[in-house]
Amino acid sequence: MLLLTFKHVIADFVLQTAWMAHGKDQKHGWALPLLVHCLVHLAVALPLIVIVAPRFWFVAFIDFAIHITIDRAKGFVSANFGVDLSHPWFWTLIGVDQALHHLTGFGLSIFMAAN
Repeated sequence: MLLLTFKHVIADFVLQTAWMAHGKDQKHGWALPLLVHCLVHLAVALPLIVIVAPRFWFVAFIDFAIHITIDRAKGFVSANFGVDLSHPWFWTLIGVDQALHHLTGFGLSIFMAAN
């Protein structure tokens, strides 16, 4: 869990550029920024998982698929309901997004610990 949380902080906050953060939440042209952002998650997760638990290398790809789905859903809501910094739902949407990412890490951690 700590490893996946560390990965999440690095990929979602340290390595995410403004182009990725704003681009993935647009009505049009969101696909490339979203893909690049999620590939950063994969690029950070894969070596960390391979070092710590090599037989679970595929978990990085599961994390990638779930991350891209969560972020696309958030981007869809943002773009189609005008949820920007001035919107009352903004922080709720950010909170739900982050909670889902952390629940993903928790679930994947349980999966790895149980196997």
